[in-house]
Amino acid sequence: MAKKTQTTEPVDMIEVFADFKEKNNIDRATLVSVLEECFRNVIAKMHSTDENYDIIVNPDKGDFEIYHNRVVVPDGEVNDKNKEISLSEAQQIEDDYEIGEEVSQRVDMSEFGRRAILQLRQTLASRIMELEYDALYNQYKDREGEVISAEVYQTWKRETLLMDEEGNELLLPRQEQIPGDFFRKGESTRAVILRVENTGGKPRIILSRTAPEFLQRMLEAEVPEIQDGLITIHKIARIPGERAKIAVESYDDRIDPVGACVGVKGSRLRGIVHELRGENIDVVTWTSNTQLMITRALNPARVNSVTLNEEEHTAEVYLDPDQVSLAIGKGGLNVKLASMLVGYTIDVFRELNEEDNDDVSLDEFTDAIEPWIIDELKKIGFETAKGVLGAQREMIIQNADLEEETVDEVLRILQAEFE
Repeated sequence: MAKKTQTTEPVDMIEVFADFKEKNNIDRATLVSVLEECFRNVIAKMHSTDENYDIIVNPDKGDFEIYHNRVVVPDGEVNDKNKEISLSEAQQIEDDYEIGEEVSQRVDMSEFGRRAILQLRQTLASRIMELEYDALYNQYKDREGEVISAEVYQTWKRETLLMDEEGNELLLPRQEQIPGDFFRKGESTRAVILRVENTGGKPRIILSRTAPEFLQRMLEAEVPEIQDGLITIHKIARIPGERAKIAVESYDDRIDPVGACVGVKGSRLRGIVHELRGENIDVVTWTSNTQLMITRALNPARVNSVTLNEEEHTAEVYLDPDQVSLAIGKGGLNVKLASMLVGYTIDVFRELNEEDNDDVSLDEFTDAIEPWIIDELKKIGFETAKGVLGAQREMIIQNADLEEETVDEVLRILQAEFE
């Protein structure tokens, strides 16, 4: 059966989807498929079916062509106007058509009507937006855990909006910001892609500067031995903006993992500490021996012994009185981070010796020392008078929330007890 095509002036529909043809993150085949689907939906609504219609989309030119295919039948024998055309009507298109031939007639866009064209534009916009959202979701979902640099666009009370190089919106919630973070519009900041949510159709790309992964990625970028696989990071514990502990292991006996990560005079950590708003970073050597790992994690304190309860994941650590405050750390940070790093709840105890038998509890001094001062001393691990006297004055001032004059007065009162 012969087929002829009606030749008419092409219908210019650039204005219908010119806004959509340059979507670089949507592949050509998908874009063409969506455009054809939208046109077929409009045709089906107008003619109850989209059968016998050919749609040719030209995204490069920004236009498309629609052809209606029908078979020529004798006059008066048209039973289905969608599939058949009478001989006389066909010969009005081209006078040499014969019965049995197929007419492929170009459809004029004016036949759609204004309402149909408006619907077509809205449908296209909606479908293309869905494709963009899907592409954006897949693009960033594959990048979770990666550090990204983006420009600050706007800051609100609960979150900061950033823009990547392609103009995509990234969110940095307040709880994912380091205490002390302050952002100015237009400045560039770094964060790790924490997760990508897909709620309500539009993806939400959540960033974080407090996640352990952020510190890990920066350390990987600064230490070539980690990039080369010679050193691995086993665990990171962070209290953002305050302190962090990192457990590392070397697969080459010639490489000191702690020294490699710290660098000469802390050179490899200096930039990271600055990025993390002064967060102090302790690096320790990883071991599968839990007792030894706890001992290392409580650095700089010297541990005498460790008793484990593996069922409850708890550990009792015994130290000399002058090491208790070091193990606990200012505000309890050191022991808290050690617990996070090892995965055990760590309880710190003073190890008594013969000289401690005549020691006096701090609670016995409530008549001479205000109770809140005693509470501050207990917070940093002191329970007795000799424990305080055995510690360095500077250490007490640094770790306890007390003025120098107050510490000196406490030391004077406690010393007088034993004189």
